[in-house]
This record gives sequence, C-alpha cells and structure tokens, in this order.
Amino acid sequence: MTQDVEMKELPSNSLPSSSTPSTLNHLKEIASLIETGAHAREVRRIFRAVRLTMALRRKLKPPVLSAFLNYVLTPGSDVHTRLISFLPKEDDHEMEVDTASSVTQVSLKHSLPEIEIFCYLLVLIFLIDKKKYNEAKACSSASIARLKNVNRRTVDVLASRLFFYYSLCYELTGDLAEIRGNLLALHRIATLRHDELGQETLLNLLLRNYLHYNLYDQAEKLRSKAPRFEAHSNQQATLIF
Repeated sequence: MTQDVEMKELPSNSLPSSSTPSTLNHLKEIASLIETGAHAREVRRIFRAVRLTMALRRKLKPPVLSAFLNYVLTPGSDVHTRLISFLPKEDDHEMEVDTASSVTQVSLKHSLPEIEIFCYLLVLIFLIDKKKYNEAKACSSASIARLKNVNRRTVDVLASRLFFYYSLCYELTGDLAEIRGNLLALHRIATLRHDELGQETLLNLLLRNYLHYNLYDQAEKLRSKAPRFEAHSNQQATLIF
C-alpha cells in the first residue's frame, strides 16, 4: 500500500450516516498515511496522522481497536498479544465497522516500527480516557521500552506523544517521582539521536516533574542548561504552564 492517502477532515454530520466511513476505516486510512510517510521519510505525514487520531479519540471502543490491531499486526505476535490484553472484552455488535469495505481490504501486517508505535499510542489514549490508569501505566511503560530500541526520525512525532502520556499516567496516579530517572535517560537518548522534538518534550516533562514536587532548584538548574530549539512549538511551551 504505497498510495498517498489523504483523509478528509469533515464534520461528523456533513454526510448521511450510511455514507460516513466507520471509525475503523478512518483508522485504516491513518495507518496507510503513516505507512506512506514512513516509506517516503516524510515526517509531515506522521504529524497529520497524529492530528487525525486526536479527532477520533472519543470514538475509540474496544471492538474497533481490537479489529484495527488485527488488521495492522500479526495475531499472536508479542506486540499484538500485549496490546490486546489491555482491551476489555465487549460484544461484537458494538463494533462500528463498514462490513462491505472491510471484506475487500487487505490487512497491512507490516512490521513497520511506526505502525507498531502508533498502536501503542491508540491503546494508551483509550485506557487513559477510560480512567484505567494502572493498565495505562503498564501500556505506557511497555511502549517506552519499545521506543528505546527504535531510532527513526519518522517515529519521533509518535514518540513525543507517548512520552507525554507516559508522564501523564504516572501523574494521574501520584507516582511522578518513579519515572524521573527514566525521563532523564530518555532525554539523553533523544539528545544522542538528535531528536529535537523528543528533547523538547522530555525537557518540559522533567520540569513539570520537578515543579510538581516543589523542587525549584533542580528545575532552574535544568532550565538554565537546556538548549534553545529553533522550531520551538507553542504546544510544548504550554505543557508546564
């Protein structure tokens, strides 16, 4: 699947319900966009995929996620088994899926790191939104362990979101102190890989971590030594303020 897929961003009420693509098919289009971006090494496509995913987060349900994982991952593989285990079992009739198109589409079943990391991100967002924080912590920790072994610039965008949700999981359970050392280690890895988005994200998460525990001296020391990023984003600037 190498064609450029551009998913239209239309209001949910802009088409008759019978013509509106299902959430599952939207996810398949996003996966195709990520695949194209990975092969072409075009980071902008990964950015677009993340933005489209955030617009779908309220529609993510266990049957839809399960069907999507079956579509992009090999059933029985380590990552598939791990992610499926985080999803609660629900009735099949709850799955919103365009059966006509799903029969004719061929599963990706690729081992692209970008697709695998995207699957971690989807499941993690779902768990946080459902307030399943212990499961979210386990999922986020597994995703971070996987990220340490992936060094691809097209993964950096997805990784930055996982870093954010990783920290959020531990903040929501009052365990931020537990991951401070890991955040520092991840920041060193991002620096060695020249991953500026990761460095910027992790720097803000570390500052938030210090400020959460009123460790102002450590926060100021870290801030004073932090590099200046040319492409500083407003999104990152608002993480801690």
